[in-house]
Amino acid sequence: MGVGVNAKRLSDTAQAWYGKGDHLEIPNTAATRIWRQGAGPAVVCLHGVPASAYLYRKVLPELAQRGLEGITLDFPGMGFADRPTRFDYSWTGLSAWLEQALNAAGIDNFHLVVHDIGGPIGFDLVRRIPQRIQSLTVLNTLTYVSRFEKPWVMRPFSVPLLGLLWTLQIDSPGIVPFFRWKGVTAGPSYAEIRAYGEILRLTDGGQAFRNIMSGFDTTQAFEDRILPTLRERQFPAQIIWGEQDAELSLETYGADAKQALGLTKEIFVVNGKHFLQETAYVEIAERIAHLVRQGVDI
Repeated sequence: MGVGVNAKRLSDTAQAWYGKGDHLEIPNTAATRIWRQGAGPAVVCLHGVPASAYLYRKVLPELAQRGLEGITLDFPGMGFADRPTRFDYSWTGLSAWLEQALNAAGIDNFHLVVHDIGGPIGFDLVRRIPQRIQSLTVLNTLTYVSRFEKPWVMRPFSVPLLGLLWTLQIDSPGIVPFFRWKGVTAGPSYAEIRAYGEILRLTDGGQAFRNIMSGFDTTQAFEDRILPTLRERQFPAQIIWGEQDAELSLETYGADAKQALGLTKEIFVVNGKHFLQETAYVEIAERIAHLVRQGVDI
């Protein structure tokens, strides 16, 4: 099956999602799974934590309906990707891997969508291959990374014993009230939420994910690498924000993103918390399609 996953042992929800994707072999590095839906300009959607490409399962068909090819893939250490013990799980390491993954998938020029830590990873990718980015859509993420302090809900993951216990809790019925409290206002079913935790732990119990949580590069040096690329961008951009996000608030992190991108347009605000892809997927897809059509900041 690839990446050490027995699909028959997955829940029906996780198995259905797995079945819609394809194995992606990447020379000399971690393999992953990729989902592509639709025909037209490529739109690559990056996930964050504690999630996987599964987060975009509702966005991809909406993009396809609008004449675009919606694409998402799992980062190493999460989802159905490989989880090697020796791997650079830093944001820089993941962006370097992402460039290789896109090359292996034959994706040349594309529109980029980022969320959560997919933001700094994606921004570092822009630094690497700015000529291939055709537009940028920013969802609840962080730009001035040196100012970021992990909220209390994220801190246990990077503490060895607490991280193990916290990850076990993620793959239990306890994820459902927690997810609704912090992640979404409404929307996904019990089974859909449980699949988040199931996919997170999979073959290694979440160890690689905990390595990612310990590897946040919130240094001034990393920030100094990504910000000039955003300021000097030659492609259009927009920001869409879930206004009830308690950790990455619109007032602070949304404003930071707007400043970093040098946008004069207002942030497009949707009714949602951190995982706005679960509740505002139609609005997100429509805004992306509009940005692709217009070719200017919106």
